[in-house]
Formats: sequence, C-alpha cells, structure tokens
Amino acid sequence: MSIRPFEQHTPHIHPTAYVDTAALVIGDVEIGQDSSIWPMSVVRGDIQSIRIGARTSIQDGTIIHVTHDSRFCPGGQPTLIGNDVTVGHKVILHACTIEDFCLIGMGAIVMDKAVVRSRVTIGAGSVVPPGKVLESGFLYVGSPVKQIRPLTERELEFLEYSAQNYQRLKDRHRAMAGSADAASNPAPIKPEVPPATPKPRTRRSATPKHR
Repeated sequence: MSIRPFEQHTPHIHPTAYVDTAALVIGDVEIGQDSSIWPMSVVRGDIQSIRIGARTSIQDGTIIHVTHDSRFCPGGQPTLIGNDVTVGHKVILHACTIEDFCLIGMGAIVMDKAVVRSRVTIGAGSVVPPGKVLESGFLYVGSPVKQIRPLTERELEFLEYSAQNYQRLKDRHRAMAGSADAASNPAPIKPEVPPATPKPRTRRSATPKHR
C-alpha cells in the first residue's frame, strides 16, 4: 500500500482497517475501524481533512478529495464519510458529507458542500450538485439527482447488509495479505548441528605390571 504524509499531516488508519496495496492515502486522513480502501482508490487529504468512519468501504477506482481555503471557500471544505457506508466503484466524492448507512452507486459524483443524509441510496452515474442536501430514506437518481421514491424495507436492510458484507470481505483480504507476507518472509531455518564425533579410545597396554 502507499500511505504518505503531506507536510505535517500523516494518515491515521485503524489497526483493523484494510488498505489495498494498490490504493493511495495521503495527508490528513483518518480511516476508522473495519473500513476498507480497495485497489486504485485515492484518498487525498492534502489541503483539507478527510474522515472515514467505521465499517465503510471505498471501492475500486474511487477518488476522494477536498477543497482548499480561499476567498471562494473560506476555511476550505473537508470530506466527511460516516459509518457503514458503501461507496461503489469509480465514485468521486469532493468536499462533501456522507452520513451513516448510505450506498453511493458506481460512477456517481458528489460535489462540494453537498450533504447526503443517513440511509440514502444514490443510483449509478448520478451527480449530486454543490450544496444539495439529500433527505434521509430515499432513492436518488439522475444528473442532477432527483428524489425518486422512499426506500423499501428490503432496500433499507440491504444498506446494513452491504456494509457487513464488505467488512467480512476485507477480513478475507487481510488474511491473504498476512499469508503472502509469511510466504515471502519465511522464518530462518536453523542449520543442523552435526552429531559430535566420538573420541577414539586409547587401549591400555597388555604388558603386565612388575611386582
């Protein structure tokens, strides 16, 4: 994996989290318990902070970035991602807030200062414009996104299942990574010590002693 500091900031990654060897995490980033960052994802907290909660999966090819401090955005804008969030493949999250138990569909884009409330599903390829707030409990689809309908009970259950499924999957990948490390760094083999060669006995002389 590539985990790099930027200036005075170093990423903080929970010991139970998984960051794939092909992912990149930079700067002021915190990744919570049992979360996962999958191949080719970039989490770049160089000009503001990124916070990722527990049991959240950031899937392959996703880009997470922030906005810098300027007269157009005083103080800058971080990216905040809650617990139990599933972020699909090739998503862009830029200086936005995603609350708990959300599913961000593949290829979706969430722009600056947008807020996605808890238990929301965003359809694949959708775009959430800057500053838009998505109400909890609904499906949103489109570019720009529109509220389509309330999530069904089954869809709400799936949000929890998805987070749990990726938690189990990252455990399997962590186990494989540990096995690979052990295989590439085997314990040194102690050289065998040959058995000691017995010393030859010195035979006593058969000449009788004088009396």
